[in-house]
Amino acid sequence: MSEIAIEAAGLRRTYRSRIGWFRPQRREVEAVRGVDLTVGNGELFGLLGPNGAGKTTTIKLLNTLLIPTAGTARICGYDVVRQTREVRRRIGYVFGGDRGLYDRLSARDNLRYFAELYGVPGREQKRRIAELLELVRLDGREHERVEGYSRGMRQRLHIARGLLHRPRVLFLDEPSIGVDPVAARELRQTVADLAAAGTTVLLTTHYMAEADELCDRIAVIAGGLIQALGTPAELRHHADGRRVLEVEAYGVNDARLSAIHTLPGVRQAGLEVVGAAQVLTVQSDAGIDVQADVLRELAGVRLGRVTARQPTLEDAYVAIVNRVEQRSAAEAVPV
Repeated sequence: MSEIAIEAAGLRRTYRSRIGWFRPQRREVEAVRGVDLTVGNGELFGLLGPNGAGKTTTIKLLNTLLIPTAGTARICGYDVVRQTREVRRRIGYVFGGDRGLYDRLSARDNLRYFAELYGVPGREQKRRIAELLELVRLDGREHERVEGYSRGMRQRLHIARGLLHRPRVLFLDEPSIGVDPVAARELRQTVADLAAAGTTVLLTTHYMAEADELCDRIAVIAGGLIQALGTPAELRHHADGRRVLEVEAYGVNDARLSAIHTLPGVRQAGLEVVGAAQVLTVQSDAGIDVQADVLRELAGVRLGRVTARQPTLEDAYVAIVNRVEQRSAAEAVPV
């Protein structure tokens, strides 16, 4: 058996579209611009990136749902274009959201239906379904209609569906999106159990804490290219030499945020809405304390908690993505 579960070299995907009717113009968009990737057997690998970065396109290229414009990809040694059937026998695909299940059927009946589609032999179905219901912690609820399931229960059933045919590689495309914290914790435990049992898992997620907790290695994709690759600890080095200031505020506008961006020592500044409050996160050079200057710019704004802390994986991710965006903006400026 090959030690490599997933391998991609120079993987590209270009979308072609036509704009307008009277004088139509053809446009090409490179969603994936040359991805090189290697994932070992039994590895839990994370693929992170902003919306439109090429994450889902990369997943679909690897699991045979899209054909590459250029480059090659192999799953368990089989080419995704020339040996599609062999690849599909060895992969499972789970995506976030509510689609893909039959609400008026029970969990058990859903799994029986998909077991038939996946070609699971009849004599194995009962045992396999029981194993999976126990794995995803739905045993005892398997006779209930799926329409009464919570979002987290549905996602765990999605995972069970993707594992029916014992795939060697499982693609999880944002499985915890929209799931409450308790259900998300159960999902993470299920995913960790899968990897511990030897299944290769490729996970995309927007939740940095989830990636930090689960993944052996992480790739950050932005602009259709892999921009950073390593263990969570290695990726944190991208935020080395920085301090992080978090300010809970109520009413920070774009003008104040722009002013904070220009303060001496500030590398990045961003706003996130959390409930009724905003959380302002400012990354600065390690040798410069920007707290007094930031608070001065926020004069007149109602403030809550102010915290200085060490950089996290999320801070490193933001640093990587912002660096790519700044480079792209500079290249786009006409000379």
